Amino acid sequence: MLRVDHGVVTGTFSLDGQTFDVDNNIWVVGDDDECVVIDAPHDVDAILAVVGDRQVRAIVCTHAHDDHVRVAPGLRERTGAPILLHPAEWPLWELTHGDGVWWNIDLADGARIEVGGSVLEVLHTPGHAPGAVCLHVPELNRVFTGDTLFHGGPGATGRSYSDAGLIVASIREKLFALPDETVVHTGHGEDTTIGAERSRMG
Repeated sequence: MLRVDHGVVTGTFSLDGQTFDVDNNIWVVGDDDECVVIDAPHDVDAILAVVGDRQVRAIVCTHAHDDHVRVAPGLRERTGAPILLHPAEWPLWELTHGDGVWWNIDLADGARIEVGGSVLEVLHTPGHAPGAVCLHVPELNRVFTGDTLFHGGPGATGRSYSDAGLIVASIREKLFALPDETVVHTGHGEDTTIGAERSRMG
């Protein structure tokens, strides 16, 4: 049976010459045998504690800010799982990892990631970052939004490679097309629902 497992890990986020302390959610989707890890924040061991003894099929990065991808190569080394990222995230990925360290598979809008007999559907939602994606799991009626949509509204757009108008358009076009009761699992902080955020944004 497909399920979602969750943890929280603390670290830092750095961009544009500023560094902040942040708590990131760890999200793992799968069954008792295999799983997909969504983002790779701060600490490989903390992520693997949520994974348990399952096989990791993929490390799917919602975007390439350092607090979401910093330990992705280390997690790949420990699990053998490929890193998946939208190619528009290259400038941000390069800020953290530089030349010579790459992800394995490019994500695209509409791509399907199979795990545990189910599917995660990729929604390209640029704005917070140019290649930001969300992952919709219809079977569970859940969507993993990274930093695109939070409890309380859209993600931040005040830094390099972000666009306030674009994130709102992405949310309205891609996320608000989902049912109101869809649970939103965010990159930071508490859950919300599509209906709640639709009401807030009007």
